[in-house]
Amino acid sequence: MGVSKFWAKTDGHRDEDNVIEDYNTSSADVSVIRDGGLAYTVERAENGSKPSWQEANGAPVESRSPLGYHVGWLTVIFLNVPSHLYVQQPKFGKSGSIINSTGSVGLALIYWFIGFLMACSGVCVFLELASYFPNRSGAEVVYLEQAYPRPKHFFPVAFAVQSVIISFSSSNAVVLSRYVWRIAGRAPTDWEMKGVAVAAYTLAVILVIAHNKYSLWLTNIFGGIKVITLVFISITGFVVLGGGAPRIQDSRVNFRNSFEGTTSNGNDLANALVNIVFSYTGYHNAFNLVNEIKNPIPTLKRHVTISVGLVAVLYMLCNIAYFAAVPKQEFAESREIAAAVFFTAVFGPGGAELALNVLVLLSAFGNLLATLIGQSRVIREIGRRLALYIVLGLDEAVRNPTGSLPAEMVDDFHNDRSAPGWRCVHFRLKTYPEGLFYLAMAIGVYLIRYRHKRAGRQRPEFRTWDPVLIFFILVQVYIIAMPWWPPAGGPYAGDVSFWYATYCVVGIAM
Repeated sequence: MGVSKFWAKTDGHRDEDNVIEDYNTSSADVSVIRDGGLAYTVERAENGSKPSWQEANGAPVESRSPLGYHVGWLTVIFLNVPSHLYVQQPKFGKSGSIINSTGSVGLALIYWFIGFLMACSGVCVFLELASYFPNRSGAEVVYLEQAYPRPKHFFPVAFAVQSVIISFSSSNAVVLSRYVWRIAGRAPTDWEMKGVAVAAYTLAVILVIAHNKYSLWLTNIFGGIKVITLVFISITGFVVLGGGAPRIQDSRVNFRNSFEGTTSNGNDLANALVNIVFSYTGYHNAFNLVNEIKNPIPTLKRHVTISVGLVAVLYMLCNIAYFAAVPKQEFAESREIAAAVFFTAVFGPGGAELALNVLVLLSAFGNLLATLIGQSRVIREIGRRLALYIVLGLDEAVRNPTGSLPAEMVDDFHNDRSAPGWRCVHFRLKTYPEGLFYLAMAIGVYLIRYRHKRAGRQRPEFRTWDPVLIFFILVQVYIIAMPWWPPAGGPYAGDVSFWYATYCVVGIAM
């Protein structure tokens, strides 16, 4: 097959199917097509996806995934079900933190709905990008690599810094440790808290390394526990609202004058939106494993939609349950975790509270496991892109992400040892550059569309509506711009002891 045949048509409508049939798309012999200053390869993987066009300087397509094809529809759903709503600490995006930022129950609930719309728009963006590259795992690192192939290595290296150096996976281990000591019935020392967190994290890493297929099965089990726990909290909320909880004196006090106390400060509203974004983190986790999914685009389109819808409904119902059981002021000022405050208010100390805390503990561990599975693929893809053959070789030899996890472990162990105040800054330090990368990724959709149209290639299996893409871009611009708005009381009046926008400056620098 010659390149001349590809350029034979002059009407601007090349028959891509015929072109691809002439290519030998095996990993051993891949044809290269040039388009202006860029060169592309056309390759097909064994996951049932269509052949994809990829910039030739990127990491090569693995025609057969060395990690196998064990990601089924149920795993896609549970990989995308986060548990940040009820397992996070006050500074990390739970409902109490959002109440502090918005100032009212009414606006907090509206923000949770906005979070759902943001997650939906994000799913559409990821789904279109996955349609262009259905045989590459790693999500953002792949999409940024292909949207911005020049300068070479720039985005993979930058994203590696953001993903590894300021990783936040350990927050689930910290929360798990808090629940362990809460169940044990005593207040731990600082080192006891950190020791249990490191032990939990190490166990999760061992499970991911030990067997890829079984670690995905465990994700399904723990994901089921997360959903069951959220459903139980939601049902309990309805019981409380119906007057079936004798410990709750007035279950509707928070819903009278629900917008009372609403803030108009831009910094507070931006912090609330950042917390919402973090609470929905995980909606795109399955995209990190695209090359391990059979028929990836139809599977992701159907089941990621299910997972986001399920999470949105349960999040809203759980928030209503929380506000029905706990007065707004008490909830906002509490230093405990959201679900713990709720269980104590409804059931009081005793066996019921203990059992429910165990469920939340297991949910936190499942969230840690799912996060590590997704992050290991991101780090592995960065390693492939930068030719880190030790990482790649280990993964291919043992069919699990062994080589991808040590860097993540070292950084997260450091975060577990950090002071609580630093963990708050660390969370924001991660969220801010994420907004910059997501903005670049969304703009990159237009760049990829343009290149595909110029070369006369077929439309992808999924193409998001332009208003949805623009909404996603505007959300990222808001998240990037509004934290610069000073808090009420001046530049040093925020919830940290130094200049309020320090994490913005450091995030941009990193």
